[in-house]
Amino acid sequence: MSILSRAMWRFGLPVWKRRSVRLRNAEPIVSFTFDDFPRSALTAGGAILQDYGGRGTYYTAMGLMGITNHEGEHFCVDDLHQLVRDGHELGSHTYGHSSARATGLQTFQDDVLRGESELAALRGNSTPGNFAYPYGDATFSSKPAIGSRLRSCRGIHRGVMGQFADLNLLRGNRLYTHCFNMAEIESLIAENQKRCGWLVFYTHDVRENASDYGCSPAEFESVVRAASRSGARILTISQALDAIDPTPPAPVQSN
Repeated sequence: MSILSRAMWRFGLPVWKRRSVRLRNAEPIVSFTFDDFPRSALTAGGAILQDYGGRGTYYTAMGLMGITNHEGEHFCVDDLHQLVRDGHELGSHTYGHSSARATGLQTFQDDVLRGESELAALRGNSTPGNFAYPYGDATFSSKPAIGSRLRSCRGIHRGVMGQFADLNLLRGNRLYTHCFNMAEIESLIAENQKRCGWLVFYTHDVRENASDYGCSPAEFESVVRAASRSGARILTISQALDAIDPTPPAPVQSN
């Protein structure tokens, strides 16, 4: 991506085709999300969240089930059922972990809807679920097209959501060992507390010797602890949306 294209993506995409909702929460909210769903995100990350009375959102690409890669071993069928039983949220991440930037729009939409359909069956309802873009690759064409089909879509644009959240591109803040900076994280949490806003974090694996896209259990727990001490409610994406906007989600649009 050229410097100009990156600047347009960074500054232009967040204001393009917004689906804004006003935050009506009475307390600050922090959400912890996991992309791809390596098993350690549940066995370590999920356990830490439960220790603090919270639950997480797992953006799951069903095509990754059972594989092992740089993020470690990925989820199995039993993990999906355990996740739901424990009160965590199954979000979608396409079926095949495809990039909106590297795939034609129609093909990408089909992959998104296939992934969402399979997860809806596991969740046991047909209401629109919450989605995260693989690789953070939201585009100017996919943002309105995908946003109209799901309850929310999360990207990787950083920051706190204050008065409003854009349901077509929720902000997300990475928790990666290679760039982990607790002072910056605490500053975000303090800003979220001051604004009574909504702060979303994301990572992948949660284990010792984490991948470039994950963090250690100690690092993850330090952030959960700081969020809890700030007085924020630790909620899944779905729970947070219920808190900030009680309007029931509309049915998913079909092709």
